[in-house]
Amino acid sequence: MAGFFLALTLLFAAGARAAQPKAEISETTHDFGEALQDKEFSHTFIIKNTGTAPLKILEVDPDCACTVPSYDKEIAPGKEGKITLMLKPFSVVKKFTKKTKIRFNDPDKPQAVLILTGYAKPIIEITPSHIVRFRGGLNEEHQAEVRFISHMTEPWEIKAYETNIPEKIEVSIKPEQAGKVYVVRVKNKQKEAGHYAGKIYLTTTSQKRPRLLLRVFADLFIASAVNP
Repeated sequence: MAGFFLALTLLFAAGARAAQPKAEISETTHDFGEALQDKEFSHTFIIKNTGTAPLKILEVDPDCACTVPSYDKEIAPGKEGKITLMLKPFSVVKKFTKKTKIRFNDPDKPQAVLILTGYAKPIIEITPSHIVRFRGGLNEEHQAEVRFISHMTEPWEIKAYETNIPEKIEVSIKPEQAGKVYVVRVKNKQKEAGHYAGKIYLTTTSQKRPRLLLRVFADLFIASAVNP
C-alpha cells in the first residue's frame, strides 16, 4: 500500500512539474510605413498561451519614454492576450525603430522583444536645414534660402518673424506655393569681421506648429587674412 501511495505522489508531482505556460507570438515586428508625425502610432501584438498553466506578463520595458504600453497581465491556458504599444504624437522623427522588451513566466521563453518601425513625416518639412551658416570674406555676399513645406491637408502660412540679431541679418518671407510652401531668405548685413549667432522665430497660422525656429551662425573674416 505504501508503494501505491508513493507512486501516486510521484505521479501528481510529475503532473505538477509538467504544467507550465508557453508563450507564442506570431508577430514581433510591425511597420507603420509613412505617416505624419502628429499622429498617434499604435499597434496591438497578440500573445497566445499554448501551455497548461497561466502565462504571466511580468514586465513590459520600452526603450523610450515615448512608448506607452497597455497589456493583459495574465493569459489562461489556450487563450490569447494583447500587448498594445502606442507612440505619442510628435515623439518620433523620420525613420524610427522602437524596441520593447517583454518578460514572461514561461521557463522556455522568458523574454521577447517587440519592435515598431516606420517613417514619421514632419508636418512642416524644413529644407535644406533649420540652421543657416555664413562663412567667408566680408567682401562676399552671404545669403541663404530655407523652404518650409507643409504636409498638412489644410492650408497654412507664415505670418511674421522676429529675430534677436536684427542688426546682423536681413530676413524676407515669400510664398512659393500659397498655403503650402514658403521661402525664408536670410542675408548678412554685418560689415565687420567676427563671429555672431542668433535666432529667427517664425509665427504661423497652424495650431499644430504655431512657431518655427531658424538658427543663424556666421564667421566672417577679412579675405586677405586667409588668402594672402
